[in-house]
Amino acid sequence: MALYTEKVMDHFRNPRNVGVIENADGVGEVGNAKCGDIMKIYLKIEGDVIADVKFETFGCGSAIASSSMATELIKGKPLSEALALTNKAVAEALDGLPAHKMHCSVLAEEAIKNAIIDYYRKHDLPVSEELLNYECAHGGEEE
Repeated sequence: MALYTEKVMDHFRNPRNVGVIENADGVGEVGNAKCGDIMKIYLKIEGDVIADVKFETFGCGSAIASSSMATELIKGKPLSEALALTNKAVAEALDGLPAHKMHCSVLAEEAIKNAIIDYYRKHDLPVSEELLNYECAHGGEEE
């Protein structure tokens, strides 16, 4: 059995939504000190919908594939749906990740949540207690 699924390899070789959004409405950056992966997500929001999303990721193939898939899953969606995205959903959309690479999908979830928190703060919108607790618990570093 191959270590990576065809979808992981496709999103690694042909990542979607790579790049930077100048003057992004929200930016979230996270990293994993143990593996060295760094992920940055940029959001352009119109109304309550993610009109555009881009990412920059320095890391392994799983980190790049997770970033790519996560951006595909939230593009064009309301913020509420993007906030509900879990690392498990990212991994499932990639038809699975090896257990020792699941932290890559966690980084994607964290970066998206941090970008939305950034958007809320930039626009003086209330940040829910649950989201603030998430931010404090994760703080951009995954174990």
